[in-house]
Amino acid sequence: MQRQRTRDTAPELALRRLLHAYGLRYRVDAPPLPWLRRRADIVFRPSLVAVFVDGCFWHGCPDHGQRQVGSNNAYWSAKVATNQARDLDTDAQLEVAGWLAIRVWEHEAPEQAAQRVAEAVRCRRRHRDARASASGRYMSAPNQPAPPAM
Repeated sequence: MQRQRTRDTAPELALRRLLHAYGLRYRVDAPPLPWLRRRADIVFRPSLVAVFVDGCFWHGCPDHGQRQVGSNNAYWSAKVATNQARDLDTDAQLEVAGWLAIRVWEHEAPEQAAQRVAEAVRCRRRHRDARASASGRYMSAPNQPAPPAM
């Protein structure tokens, strides 16, 4: 398992290239929450979006992750079940903290995944900006009218 890459996998790189082409900027392999000892593959901190690119075998994909292993089947079954439980716990902790966790399977088309992530990030940015504008956090420049109240 030491030879398995934890970052910069082919599906992750394809997704990151497309997100960058959409004009989105992000952190790579970063912890979304400082106290959570888990790292997301792609993190959009201002929008509070964490993207996880999950491998089919390691995270038990319903389409491809059910293959039988030749040796030590009990170990691998327990390993995948533990990974799935940790994924659910991570998603729950992020949701409680106001984050959106997006799970992308490695077999998903990068274009569709990038579109889904970009829509979520932009939607949360618009929502955040609208809240900040309504609360007066964005001050207008001198001699400029203030933004309309919502």
